[in-house]
Amino acid sequence: MNILKDTSHRPFSIYSKKWIMRQTWRNLYFLHWPVPIEALRAHVPDSLQIDTFNNYAWLGIVAFVMEGIYPRGIPAVSITPKFPEVNLRTYVKYNGKPGVYFLSLDVENWASYKIAKKWYRLPYYPAQITFRNDDQIFHCTSVRKNNKAQIAFRGTFRHSQEVIFANSGTLDHWLTERYCLYSTDSNGTIYCGEIHHGPWPLQKVDIDIEVNTLFSPFNIDLSNKEPISHFSKGVDSLIWNIKKLH
Repeated sequence: MNILKDTSHRPFSIYSKKWIMRQTWRNLYFLHWPVPIEALRAHVPDSLQIDTFNNYAWLGIVAFVMEGIYPRGIPAVSITPKFPEVNLRTYVKYNGKPGVYFLSLDVENWASYKIAKKWYRLPYYPAQITFRNDDQIFHCTSVRKNNKAQIAFRGTFRHSQEVIFANSGTLDHWLTERYCLYSTDSNGTIYCGEIHHGPWPLQKVDIDIEVNTLFSPFNIDLSNKEPISHFSKGVDSLIWNIKKLH
């Protein structure tokens, strides 16, 4: 497996070949809503520019299964069993470089919650998550643990069979083709983690969202708006060590 064989689809070049781990992401559901920039500005560090498409910021929920995490040099042994994750994210730029900024990540895997939270300075929360496939219909339920606000997500997804690769310049491409993440610590220091994978194979999705209170900590109400939705069977990705920027 040579994930670095094709880099032509990336919006910026890979600065180093010294990646530290490979991750396998499977059965991803991308849900996105347009929101005014001012709805997110208070929740994103001032040193990060909120990225926009058609003059809107975008708020995304991504539910998926992490099938394996493989440290470099140990290609066949995952350091964790597979586990589901539900994350809430938006899109930003730093010095013109586009990336992902996570507002929350719900997982039930102990290693991700304890280790990755501290290592990558990401807002992980422990949660009880079920993610199952019932005759090509996926059911996802996530309930955050030890929270009085009852932060939860529950939805049912059915995807089409046709696979597309989004063209550069389209909204589908802008929402999904992101190759770094940004995070911050309590002192306001900005960090960047580089990512690489092949282009996303995307499929259309019919969704039924039964519960979604992931937005409530940010005082954002999108309950009456339908998201733009995509499914992907997944990609294998390479992850670089996090680095301090500012």
